[in-house]
Amino acid sequence: MRGESSGLIIGISIGVVIGLLLAIFALFCIRYHRKRSQIGNSSSRRAATIPIWANGAGSCTILSDSTIDPESPVKSVRNGMSMWIEGFRRSNVVSVSGIPEHSYKDLQKATYNFTTLIGQGAFGPVYKAQMSSGETVAVKVLATDSKQGEKEFQTEVMLLGRLHHRNLVNLVGYCAEKGQHMLVYVYMSKGSLASHLYSENHEPLSWNLRVYIALDVARGLEYLHDGAVPPVIHRDIKSSNILLDQSMRARVADFGLSREEMVDKHAADIRGTFGYLDPEYISTSTFTKKSDVFSFGVLLFEIIAGRNPLQGLMEYVELAAMCTEGQVGWEEIVDSRLDGKFDVQELNEVAAVAYKCVNRVPKKRPSMRDIVQVLTQILKTRHSKKHHQKSLFATADEVSTDLEQGETKIPITEHRRDESMDSAD
Repeated sequence: MRGESSGLIIGISIGVVIGLLLAIFALFCIRYHRKRSQIGNSSSRRAATIPIWANGAGSCTILSDSTIDPESPVKSVRNGMSMWIEGFRRSNVVSVSGIPEHSYKDLQKATYNFTTLIGQGAFGPVYKAQMSSGETVAVKVLATDSKQGEKEFQTEVMLLGRLHHRNLVNLVGYCAEKGQHMLVYVYMSKGSLASHLYSENHEPLSWNLRVYIALDVARGLEYLHDGAVPPVIHRDIKSSNILLDQSMRARVADFGLSREEMVDKHAADIRGTFGYLDPEYISTSTFTKKSDVFSFGVLLFEIIAGRNPLQGLMEYVELAAMCTEGQVGWEEIVDSRLDGKFDVQELNEVAAVAYKCVNRVPKKRPSMRDIVQVLTQILKTRHSKKHHQKSLFATADEVSTDLEQGETKIPITEHRRDESMDSAD
């Protein structure tokens, strides 16, 4: 009897303990969900104080959105196990990036209460800002209706916290306060490459400058592919994501869709901008470095032709290629705004590189390192020709002067070397 009584007491005790644990766990869950809902409401109220516009057209496009509705029970089950881990990661995302944090009030003041709008993208509006330090910056604000915007925000902070190159736009700060997400960049005073190609407010870009810009972009991508550890795939190369500084040097921007190569290359959804997307990526949902190479090839043809991919650029290119055999005769696609002021040999060499980049077979596309070498050689040849012409003109002038003075001796002249292409880096 005593044994049975002891067993009964032990069983009751265990049941009580289990019941208490379940009650405590239930109470914790209730309080946790109440707190999250309060934070959400607070964030919504806070968001209403910022004049944020809807996403602009022609920017980053989601061709196949696999996002599950927030209320979906499938998503609840999938996220339930990792919710607290994800929350911890988000709260500490910037502490490991080394990027300085700015307060909402500071950025509100720097943008004159968000009235200095200079651009609009898929992420949200971009404002010019004058910081208290005197530095001029660009502030990109996550729009309230931006899909996966918070994820892109984290990606940019984490990647640009460790990526530094003269042809990448520098991230100099961020704000993640009370539901707001903002990115602070070095201000690129000349705007985007797209604005110079298509806006009537800008003078047409010269051919010489277009080749330099192409090389700058190629160098930025080469760094991402071969210089970064681990390598990074940008996934959204396009003219509106190429920004120009005061000296018209180009930098690659917008890393919201970028992925480290070590991460699973199979995308859950196809993300990017229509017209620049690698056909292989669209058909297999797998992105690689060669996906960026394809986008760069489209960008090169865009620079040459001054035509947007959404305006049938690649169909135009393919028709021209049938007549040129991909080597020479690309003159017919040149931007009319150049008014014939371009070097025909350079044009054909750059177009030949671009055509290799857009090959349907990824393995047949060149690497960004190969592309940088070719474009560098094109510009070195240009400089060599320029020096040779100067030498000929100088010698001719001296001979003429000597003849006028009755002298038969031709003096040897010294020619000052122009600043080399690489010294401008």
